[in-house]
Amino acid sequence: MRKLLLKLCLNTIAVLPLALVQVIGASLGMLAYLGSKQYRSLFRPQYEAVTKARKLPVKLWEAIRASGMLFSDSLWIWRNPQKALKLVEVQNWDVVETAIGEGNGLVMLTPHLGGFEIIPRVLAQHFPATILYRPSRQEWLNEVVEEGRAYPNMHFVPTNLNGVRQMTRALTRGEAIGILPDQVPSGGEGVWVPFFGRPAYTTPLPARLANRNNTPVVMFTAKRKGLGQGWLMQATRLSSLSEDANTAAAELNTAIENAVLVAPEQFIWSYNRYKHPAGAELPPSN
Repeated sequence: MRKLLLKLCLNTIAVLPLALVQVIGASLGMLAYLGSKQYRSLFRPQYEAVTKARKLPVKLWEAIRASGMLFSDSLWIWRNPQKALKLVEVQNWDVVETAIGEGNGLVMLTPHLGGFEIIPRVLAQHFPATILYRPSRQEWLNEVVEEGRAYPNMHFVPTNLNGVRQMTRALTRGEAIGILPDQVPSGGEGVWVPFFGRPAYTTPLPARLANRNNTPVVMFTAKRKGLGQGWLMQATRLSSLSEDANTAAAELNTAIENAVLVAPEQFIWSYNRYKHPAGAELPPSN
């Protein structure tokens, strides 16, 4: 029943204009914030700590509305990929062409910000992309998500050894791989390094993959423009990442911070970036 309801929801979203879908998403974002104490306890402290530390304007309700749009944007993009591609303004594409032209593949990093789901679809217009994702524990939800995300030239692999092997083979073929670098990895697969001044369990996997064959690493953002107007996609090539796992993870977090600050209200502040995953060592005390 839940699977059928979710599919019905996706099909309904597919026929609505993006502006209306974003208004609905913004409303759901406010409802989630007002209706869930746990949601508020994650969202507000994380958002305000960053904006105040960086001396940025605190636009809490704008961020709350944008949190709902992040999910509604994703659903709309899944169901309307061709319409969505027409609403993307791409900057710095020469960065991507130069990187992929070197012949060693491309490590694509896409934090949960704005219309992040459109980014691999833009790349898939030009070359194959293998995307790492974490399957849900609920199989019915996995089926719906995988069906929604399916797109030509995009291949999704799970966060396990087999998935990593498939990504390594994709890089060997000179193709792109995609990683969501702001997700907390499973215990034993990350290191504790600062993220906006607090220890966060972070994966060094992008650096490990890139350093195998001097593969370029590019950070992408898709900042939401005005209501119903699409997204501004930007690409920034990172400097070579360290061979040391701790240093590389810290470098990655700095790059994610810079990406978040492109549009701080559009980041996924409801996600507990600082959680302690089972099996991981304790975070440093200072």
